[in-house]
Amino acid sequence: MTSKKKIIDVQGLNIFRSDVPVLSDLKLSIYEGDFCYLLGATGSGKSSLLQTLFASLPVHSGRLVVDGVDLSALRPGDIPDYRRKLGMIFQDFRLLEDYSVYKNLDFILKATDWKSKKERKKRIAEILEWVHLPGKEDRMPHEISGGERQRVAIARSLLNTPSLIIGDEPTGNLDPATTDEIMFLLRRLNSEKGTTVIIATHDYRLLDKFPGRIFRVANGGIVEEKGL
Repeated sequence: MTSKKKIIDVQGLNIFRSDVPVLSDLKLSIYEGDFCYLLGATGSGKSSLLQTLFASLPVHSGRLVVDGVDLSALRPGDIPDYRRKLGMIFQDFRLLEDYSVYKNLDFILKATDWKSKKERKKRIAEILEWVHLPGKEDRMPHEISGGERQRVAIARSLLNTPSLIIGDEPTGNLDPATTDEIMFLLRRLNSEKGTTVIIATHDYRLLDKFPGRIFRVANGGIVEEKGL
């Protein structure tokens, strides 16, 4: 029996899209410091589960508690505060293309109520150093590589020191060498900061190179696998 803090507690969760059931009666426990993979075919419900964790899809019924927040009782006005507990990384980066690297990060800090310009500047410098992008502050997204763009996306997700990082195919657009760089970064975040990480992926090569807990989504449900 683990003594670790439970970051995600799922009991009898049902997820719908436009009144159509996608996942039913899910049971899942993920703990502080876990490094997890979410596997499943296209359309299996992986993205729906991640979007529910991010409060983009509502809890239809059942229990979903993320870092102490009961999402079934989450009011729309509380969603911004809840999302500060999370970091979300997407396959397509989702950077603001007309903003420099610095402004992409500063935009998030301003939106999450960092009032002091001096403190924002200090935090951005710390995070860019951590993701190995010092000196890139003034670059525009189109002026940096795909791997660097994803590092900026990771930096953005870390600004508010989240307890949980969710990656929806975060290396799907990257070549194998760059994928490994990003995965080493996420692994370092997990091991050094104790951040819980959940990654949806189709890249089975990662499972051996960067071991973790494995969950498979299929037939409207989810099961944990010990290995492949």
